[in-house]
Amino acid sequence: MTWRGSLTNNLPERPAVNAFCNDVLSDLDAVDIAAHIQRGEFSINEVLNASIKRIENVNPTLNALARETYELARTQSQSLPDGLMKGVPSLIKDNENVIGLPTLHGSAAFDEKPATRSSDFVKQFDSLGLMTLGKTTLPEFGLTATTESTHLPPTVNPWNTKFSCGGSSGGSAALVAAGAVPIAHGNDGGGSIRIPASCCGLIGLKPTRGRLHNIQGSEAMPINIVNQGVLTRTVRDTATFLYGAEKYCRNHELPALGHVDSPNDNKLRIGFFINGPEHILTDSDCASAVLKAVKHCESLGHIVEEIPFPFDSKLGDDFLVYWSLLAFSLHVASKHVVGQAAKKDKLEPLTKQMSRNYLTQAYKTPFSISRLKHFAHTYEKVFKDYDVIVSPVLGHPPPKIGYLVGEDISLNSAIERLRRYVPFTAIQNISGAPAISLPIAMSQTGLPIGVQFAASYGNDKSLIELAYALEASEAFHGNR
Repeated sequence: MTWRGSLTNNLPERPAVNAFCNDVLSDLDAVDIAAHIQRGEFSINEVLNASIKRIENVNPTLNALARETYELARTQSQSLPDGLMKGVPSLIKDNENVIGLPTLHGSAAFDEKPATRSSDFVKQFDSLGLMTLGKTTLPEFGLTATTESTHLPPTVNPWNTKFSCGGSSGGSAALVAAGAVPIAHGNDGGGSIRIPASCCGLIGLKPTRGRLHNIQGSEAMPINIVNQGVLTRTVRDTATFLYGAEKYCRNHELPALGHVDSPNDNKLRIGFFINGPEHILTDSDCASAVLKAVKHCESLGHIVEEIPFPFDSKLGDDFLVYWSLLAFSLHVASKHVVGQAAKKDKLEPLTKQMSRNYLTQAYKTPFSISRLKHFAHTYEKVFKDYDVIVSPVLGHPPPKIGYLVGEDISLNSAIERLRRYVPFTAIQNISGAPAISLPIAMSQTGLPIGVQFAASYGNDKSLIELAYALEASEAFHGNR
């Protein structure tokens, strides 16, 4: 999707709720904004004020900002690092510590106690010169795939406010899609970057595990399934962010990524599948998006082959046991998991229901964790035959607000709806491998549909290069 260029020529399709206007930000991406600032064509203060105005314009409708930090950003703007995105406005999801601000994890159960230090990831994020204008919404602890709660209005989809923006990085996705900022932080423990990217028509990469600094507390998890990342409107913003983050701190156990700034002419072997395990059949709109994506891949000269769902159908059951274990841990021992003691009576019903449900499943835990730990070897076997695998991101387009979360929805119903909605994304959280959602199509009801491209452990570069090629070939839904 090419969002750069004149506001008056060849506009890409825009969300119903958007802040795009003829200010200094225009429809520029983060790389362009940083370049204008570096050349002295924009001042950082101009960019900051324009983005604040945009947020104030759309957030009353979107409900995507958990907390504004405008004055902090004004102070921060006076001494920004000389990073690749110096002066670019951005946002942090409210499950990362930013010094001086409370971290509430989308919950009403915590006191607003300011963090005494920024997390390692936030320091890495800040190293690019990004300005943080606020913290964005998420469902409590990121436990579901929509950004809704019982104590706040739902965060809605800017394309149609009756629908979910996805989760758990929904607040960041909604504000990037609406043009309030060009880039925002997200993290992904079961699809929480890729799901809202798909719902809102964005680029959403879950990098290889360890490519970026880990989320707080991940070292205590039996399996680290949560990865940091960003949501953007252009491939180069995602690639440039990763390059800048790598310059600040590189994980030498992974292949260096470097500055990926263009497609690669290498012809890839691509396997694709449309349906999930067993009874999970993909909606026709999402299936059509996959077929559109692989057709574009074929037109680029890649070798494409349809394959059956390549993993054990019981993988989702094991992941659900582990996910329920996390909910139980957050319910009974949040102090040890996120560093804060939660008021248990103020936790969301879903958190408490999942925690109680775990007690009926706890005996399965050793076996589920053992299988999940060994899954990485199974996952890598697929890449003996293929360089990239393509699948839907979601089983169906974004649901209406209230479909996944509500007082009248039993836990069993919520789980079954989640199984059908998000059967594809947790695969790479378990394996640790990279996967990216690209905005390939629109549903018949006018909502974005992402397609997932996944690679082997450490091979983020191939995904970014392919994303560049698809963006240039006008495969994305916003291209005309």
